[in-house]
Amino acid sequence: MTLISDFLHATLITANELSCILLTLLLLLLVIFTLSCNYAWMKKRTLLLLLPPGPCGVPLFGNLLSLDLELHSYFMSLAQIYGPIFKLQLGNKTGIVVSSPSLAYQALKDHNVTFVNHDVSAAGKAATYGGSDIVWCPYGPEWRMLRKVFKMLSNTTSDSIFMIRRKQVQETVRYFYDQNGSPGASLGADFREVVSLMTEFMGKPNISDFYPGLTRFDLQGIKRQMDGLAKRFDRIFDVMINQRLKIDKEGGNKESKDFLQFLLKLKDEGDSKTPFTMIHLKAMFTRYKSKVVSVQRLQLKNDTVISVAQDELYIMYMMVGGTDTSSNTIEFAMAEIMNKLEVMRNTQQELEAVVGKDNIVEESHIHKLPYLHAVIKETLRLHAPVPLLVPRCPSETRTRFLDGKWDYSGSDFSYFPFGSGRRICAGIAMAERMMMYSLATLLHSFNWKLPQGEKLDLTEKFGIVLKKKIPLVAIPTPRLYDPSMYE
Repeated sequence: MTLISDFLHATLITANELSCILLTLLLLLLVIFTLSCNYAWMKKRTLLLLLPPGPCGVPLFGNLLSLDLELHSYFMSLAQIYGPIFKLQLGNKTGIVVSSPSLAYQALKDHNVTFVNHDVSAAGKAATYGGSDIVWCPYGPEWRMLRKVFKMLSNTTSDSIFMIRRKQVQETVRYFYDQNGSPGASLGADFREVVSLMTEFMGKPNISDFYPGLTRFDLQGIKRQMDGLAKRFDRIFDVMINQRLKIDKEGGNKESKDFLQFLLKLKDEGDSKTPFTMIHLKAMFTRYKSKVVSVQRLQLKNDTVISVAQDELYIMYMMVGGTDTSSNTIEFAMAEIMNKLEVMRNTQQELEAVVGKDNIVEESHIHKLPYLHAVIKETLRLHAPVPLLVPRCPSETRTRFLDGKWDYSGSDFSYFPFGSGRRICAGIAMAERMMMYSLATLLHSFNWKLPQGEKLDLTEKFGIVLKKKIPLVAIPTPRLYDPSMYE
């Protein structure tokens, strides 16, 4: 009996000690959990205190529900309330908006490496073969290789395809001159449709971008639709590439190499450490296409009415940087010029003095047209191609650009329409050349007026690139002396 009693007593003591140990451990875990939560809260509170001010949001959504469709104008209004730097909570992501030259300098110059990478959207990743183009590619060897390719294109290929570019512009002029109001063929319709839809989807708000954990579910179906468009692009590219390879194999067109020929050669002869692949080539095509102003034929009484730059007609053998930024800029420039007859008169007088009404515009004339250069720069200031990039400067006119003080280099942070730092637009030289050449040709070859009863509307439509909300419709009248110059 004594042994059993002693055993039970010892067992009870052991059980009590075990209970105390477990309770102590539980209390310790509770303390650790409380301290961790408190630390996380304090850290978040400290981070929130370090962040700039901004509008209050709602749980889960943040500021998503209060965003305006015209995002660039909405950000401008918020800057007037909260200052040149403010915070927005976009779902699970925190966005910081900077809208002053000094802060832009800090972000893009002083801390350029910190801010050099872009947040790849789900749509952008699907459209560019997993983010393989120069815009989405992370900063590193692959990006430097792509940047080098763009510079080579700017410095070499642009001059080598001058005759092709000139031919396309003259065909556009001839088309305007010959129009009789009848509907024409839709050149490059499939290509244009795919690019238009891609641009639309890349600029569309996507839940997957604000809540990365939901990306796999593709709740809006944007990735699925972009994958379908990418396959259509692939088919178009494969046809073009195969045609070009066949021509090269047969020994044709050796004297003048176009954009595609140059890239195919680079793919075969590139650096083995960081190769330029067919994926890179196709991804660059989605970003780096050529276009001239397309037209839509309408009939108004006995006049031919032409909608300038309503869409982009992408011509693979002309090289212009960007997607539809150049043609949108030309459309806005035409609208601004037609809205101010004095500017139209001054521009055409400059063209007459430099080119003459007995001659057509050539690219060699471009550097002799300072007033037209100023018009283009003012247009880019008023209607930035990528609207969230450029801070707007009020009160002055286009004469600010006549002294050549501001250029596109991105070194002046009061004016950098093509960006700045390492991620500055790689196609500036070709974009500037083509915008000047196209606009000068349109203004020199024709007088332009609005259809009777129409009013000019300069309202913008926000997107990944800025467009006119209502496409410009204008009537061209030939103004050169010799009709043969339109042939």
